[in-house]
Amino acid sequence: MGICWSLLNPHRSHEIPISFPSPTHNLPGDRIIPQKPMKTHADGSILGKKYVDLKETYYIGKELGRGQFCVTYLCTEKATGLKYACKSISKRKLVTPKEMDDVRREIMLLQHLTGQPNIVEFRGAYEDETSLHLVMELCNGELFDRITKRGSYSEKEAAKIGRQIVNVVHVCHFMGVMHRDLKPENFLMVSQDEESPLKITDFGLSVFIEEGKIYKEKVGSPYYVAPEVLLKRYGKEIDVWSAGVILYILLSGVPPFWGESMMVVSETENSMFKEILEGNLDLKSPPWPTISVGAKDLISKMLTKNPKKRITADKALEHPWLKEDGEASELPMDSAVLIRMKQFRVMNKLKKLALKVIAENLEPTEEIKGLKQMFNNMDTDGSGFITYEELKTGLSKLGSRLAESEIQLLEAADVDKNGTIDYIEFITATMHRHKLDREENLYKAFQFFDKDNSGFITRDELKQSMTQYGMGDEATINEVLGDVDTDKDGTINYEEFATMMRKGTVETGERVKYNNLVST
Repeated sequence: MGICWSLLNPHRSHEIPISFPSPTHNLPGDRIIPQKPMKTHADGSILGKKYVDLKETYYIGKELGRGQFCVTYLCTEKATGLKYACKSISKRKLVTPKEMDDVRREIMLLQHLTGQPNIVEFRGAYEDETSLHLVMELCNGELFDRITKRGSYSEKEAAKIGRQIVNVVHVCHFMGVMHRDLKPENFLMVSQDEESPLKITDFGLSVFIEEGKIYKEKVGSPYYVAPEVLLKRYGKEIDVWSAGVILYILLSGVPPFWGESMMVVSETENSMFKEILEGNLDLKSPPWPTISVGAKDLISKMLTKNPKKRITADKALEHPWLKEDGEASELPMDSAVLIRMKQFRVMNKLKKLALKVIAENLEPTEEIKGLKQMFNNMDTDGSGFITYEELKTGLSKLGSRLAESEIQLLEAADVDKNGTIDYIEFITATMHRHKLDREENLYKAFQFFDKDNSGFITRDELKQSMTQYGMGDEATINEVLGDVDTDKDGTINYEEFATMMRKGTVETGERVKYNNLVST
């Protein structure tokens, strides 16, 4: 399990690994293997190094972000005045041997990869009596945030971004590392400059490649997971697939596999994973008829279902469309691509938050009482939160047999992205037997946002509500209003709100299937 590792992104915590529910059944022999205990060093340290007072070297500045396991600070090196990001992890939060091992492994990976193109620069790891501190390059601005602010967008620009993403895969594989969780959120810009390079910032699920080893742990993020991960038999080729999915989104605005849009997270994921396993790639629907043959050729090679036939990262970098000064067109692409990409990134935030509000207000039926007891049984340390390890361990000890689609919802259910699920998030994810879209439930959610009961959600009210869940930045508020406020009066009325909650499609010149709930 990664420990709060979206390094340098102050608005996110690491989304811990999930085992994806198979659309069919578990494979024979599936079981939970208990972890072997591993002790800390004799002096109580995790890294086995002398304790260091970080404040002797750095000025510690304002807080940039906070998660369940750590806090990110702006820090300034005293000797040079250069600014960095410092991720401080409370050692008392590292309870299990696996959590400690994950920290050690990621530090080794960062040390191993730092200095390579498009990899975040790592300054060092420090430890004192209470915390671990990771200091590294300060980055800001997520990939899709930068793109969707543009007025226009071309294949050439998509190729430039895609080249950096594929280069990350190439560098990692050449250096003997499999990333295992490539997604747009993990790529940040070094600066606000338009020519700023991309940097990959999260290695929480990465591993050093062992020659000949077949990997079986199901990790990653739903939209970007390769089919062989779902089948629990994979190697480094999965990173090329994930990069291909990102490139597909860069060119079309939506992911290649999304399942049917539903109000239910688990059923949506099952549908999506079924599509991934079938591997029927759509390169014919709009906007693909207007996209170049070269771009479609590269996409099809990166999203080849058979990993043995999939193009490698080094060969992809040589592809005529992806090469620097290659054949990618400079002509502006259909503006609908940017609209879709913005909606893909933003809409699920408001919808997830609304569903959480509904879950908080559900009447205490017998089923709700049962789910609460189930949550308490899983919360083995009584912290009020469920980690992924607790979910597995608790169920194993209890002998409980939940549906596979219910016990593997941590990433999608983790609305506030702090690396755990609380009781309300758990109810939100598992209440698929209740009609969450019933009129009275939708109205309760609407009233949560409509603070003054005026019948309209104003900009200030939206900001106030979303800020409670770390989503209240100006860009997100602007985009939510832009998408939901259909009559453009600067507010969201109940009809607009209910339409957003119920519809699984968005209008961008033609009708586009769009998954509103699975975490992006």
